[in-house]
Amino acid sequence: MNKIIFALIGIFLIGWFSNSVYSNEFLEQPSIFTSNELISPFDRISTNQILISESSILIRIDNAILAEYADTNSMDPVLDNGATGIEIIPESKTSIKVGDIVSFETDSNNNLIVHRVIFIGEDETGWYCVTKGDNSRFTDPGKLRFNKIRYLLIGVLY
Repeated sequence: MNKIIFALIGIFLIGWFSNSVYSNEFLEQPSIFTSNELISPFDRISTNQILISESSILIRIDNAILAEYADTNSMDPVLDNGATGIEIIPESKTSIKVGDIVSFETDSNNNLIVHRVIFIGEDETGWYCVTKGDNSRFTDPGKLRFNKIRYLLIGVLY
């Protein structure tokens, strides 16, 4: 009986060793990325809107504004002190997509908050979205209604 147990253990160890030596090429490689992938914003600027000459670049966008951002670290590394954003006023709630970065008002703060849309839903009151800073572990409190959204970020210049 002891010989059978030793034989089984020996077979198991030989199999385990063989597998670890000969199957390294099939092992999953660790990711080089340190965080989960975020959903990218919807692409709103087509290449035919961008004109490049030897001395300038012109981007044709109706009703665009330039925005500067406070150094709050909530949207690091996408937005930080010194970045310039190109923003537009969203035309309707259907123009807001998951992954977009929006500037919005809150009831508790006079400043605009700039965070990413991570969920869009509808309830008994109507359309809403949930936002979160890229560098935050928590979503923003409550449901964000379209009437609180002021701007939609469509480009960032560093």
